[in-house]
Amino acid sequence: MTLTSRILSSAAGIFLLAAGLPAYSQDAPAASKVDPDALEEWQKLRFGMFIHWGVASLIGKEVGWSRGHLEVTDEIYDNLYTTFNPEKFNADEWVAAAKDAGMKYIVLVTKHHDGFCLWDTKQIDYNIMATPFKRDVVKEVAEACKRQGIAFGVYYSVCDWWHKDFPFTTRGGNVKREVSDLDAYVKYMKAQVGELMTNYGPILTLWFDRPQAVSKAQGQEVIDLARSIQPKVLVNNRINAPGDYVTPEQKIGKFDRNNPWEACMTVSKNNHWGWHKNDGVKPLGELIQMLVQSAGGDGNLLLNIGPRADGTIDDQQAESLKGIGDWMKVNGEAIYATRGGPYKPGTWGASTCKDNDIFLFINSFDSNGTFTLPALDRNILSAKLLSGGKVDVKQDANSLIVTVPPADQPEHVTVIRLETDGAPALEIEPIEVPAPPPSVAPVSSSRETRPLP
Repeated sequence: MTLTSRILSSAAGIFLLAAGLPAYSQDAPAASKVDPDALEEWQKLRFGMFIHWGVASLIGKEVGWSRGHLEVTDEIYDNLYTTFNPEKFNADEWVAAAKDAGMKYIVLVTKHHDGFCLWDTKQIDYNIMATPFKRDVVKEVAEACKRQGIAFGVYYSVCDWWHKDFPFTTRGGNVKREVSDLDAYVKYMKAQVGELMTNYGPILTLWFDRPQAVSKAQGQEVIDLARSIQPKVLVNNRINAPGDYVTPEQKIGKFDRNNPWEACMTVSKNNHWGWHKNDGVKPLGELIQMLVQSAGGDGNLLLNIGPRADGTIDDQQAESLKGIGDWMKVNGEAIYATRGGPYKPGTWGASTCKDNDIFLFINSFDSNGTFTLPALDRNILSAKLLSGGKVDVKQDANSLIVTVPPADQPEHVTVIRLETDGAPALEIEPIEVPAPPPSVAPVSSSRETRPLP
């Protein structure tokens, strides 16, 4: 019997719910709401790696979205697994690249909209164990994260354009199936989420995506099941039920201290999630600004890479990660375990705070190396340029004037730590910063300046 016929032959053959699952109930009672300490710890991490990878890397196109698109028919896409054999895949190398970049967690795409599963699921045969590779990628990445001290999270697509019981299929989920069974599909989804929560923990976050067809009640059932197994797991906002944090895509979230958020963005200059040949990467300065603006807005950044079909990370992407890591070695204290503000981010730059310290990220100085901010309701006890060099800070009732000689302004952004007196800096009311005048242009990521030490 062929793989496809085995999968489509019967619901019992697909789900294996009775025999294939660990000992927990699919109807487990709702766990308590998100653990506030777990949410706070996740916010402190600030910077993570998103990994989109799968059979689509064989054709250098987007995961899931390229199924049924133009020359890639459903049949062509659905048979890519038969030649998927990433012999150079090494989970420790992926995790080491994230760690060296200063990332504190990884979110791995375990199943995208194409339905292909990167783990040894017992619910369906369309998974990594049916490929020539025959290795559980999710398990290997989870174990590598444990070895290297990186938190591990899993992405799981709510929609599944391959699965016969899901109501929609390709192109792009815009084709409605004549026959489908959403209740059966939700049972399948719960069974798979149960596997991920049980066999690959501890799980930092369960990152859902594209909640087509699934209702709020059904989404909540899945969340409750996940939390019955992993009480501290965080859930994003993409399953039609309230999540613990929101996930703006390909854009930085607005300044918001009340609603946790995480921007998911790509290294790819063309905003591709999967690996594309000759794609290229965004300039290093732009990637650093993503991180600065996210932390300054009180959010996290989940920066995506797309490994190649052989399992290796593209050289340009690897170089970008290294560049961010070099920057973080100098400036990481201004990112990790901080809160956004008190100065709200903008084209001028951003700020973060921790205890009595305020970190300024300034993009715009005038020709004399001066930038003026609105006044602070605190006395400045000391000022330090994190990259080394001279910084002068003066304050009066109306303004805070920061001066850094042009020769001491590092590439990409100038980061200054201010030590203040009084109550913690987080208690300062957030401050709007007027846009710099046209004569004061934001720093270019490619300008020639003294490099970071």
